[in-house]
Amino acid sequence: MRPSSSRSDRRPGRPRFAPVFWVADGPPGAPALLLSNSLGSTIEMWDPVLPTLTEHFQVIRYDTRGHGRSPVPPGPYELDDLVDDAIGVLDRLGLARAHLAGLSLGGMVSMRMAIRDPDRVGRMALLCTSARLGPARMWAERAAAVRAAGTASIAAAVVSRWITPATAAADPLLTARLEAMVTSIPDQGYAACCGVIERMDLRPGLPSITAPTLAVAAADDQATPPEHLELIAARIPGARLEVIPDAAHVATLERPDAIGGLLVAHLAEA
Repeated sequence: MRPSSSRSDRRPGRPRFAPVFWVADGPPGAPALLLSNSLGSTIEMWDPVLPTLTEHFQVIRYDTRGHGRSPVPPGPYELDDLVDDAIGVLDRLGLARAHLAGLSLGGMVSMRMAIRDPDRVGRMALLCTSARLGPARMWAERAAAVRAAGTASIAAAVVSRWITPATAAADPLLTARLEAMVTSIPDQGYAACCGVIERMDLRPGLPSITAPTLAVAAADDQATPPEHLELIAARIPGARLEVIPDAAHVATLERPDAIGGLLVAHLAEA
């Protein structure tokens, strides 16, 4: 197995990756699928689609640094740091490569890995994400708000973009559970990941991606509207776009059957 790529711009003394929390489900001998989460979430965001995916893959979920049960290294973080963490998970499992599926921030990590370390990536699915999610000032302001008042101060606003108003009204327990998830994220970790998005621009590297790619947009996504996925699909050679109706930003929560079916069909394709 080839060791993961080193970075020429790494600051002296910084570890190669943070030892993030991970869990694997499904048959150990099946093709490996690495799932990468949205900002403000934990591995539980994938729970609705997990039964479908584990029928076909060894599914590896991990908490982004600064989130869930993963450590909170001192910031700032850069996108390459998050890619190093993901590759560190593969290395610890002895996996030379894996399929990738990432939602929102997780999609950004997946795109960067496919650009920077293409030999570690099989097929790729990008859900409700963006190659450039501005304006930068908005992310700086959100990070400042979280540092000042904590993730609890933004939880309701964040969750209002994760699910549609109809779902929120029909399932108040889900809304409460998601707001508790956001509130549980360490303030410093959330703010540092805001900085990752603030400084990210993946558009120039998209044409170099060779991994067969499926881009999945949610029709009611206010955070990363379908046009963000349209741009990604247009710039990655051979990429395909699907738009899921009746779903907002974390589409795995509202349309797990549709999302699961799309992921299996794309990632399991020979």
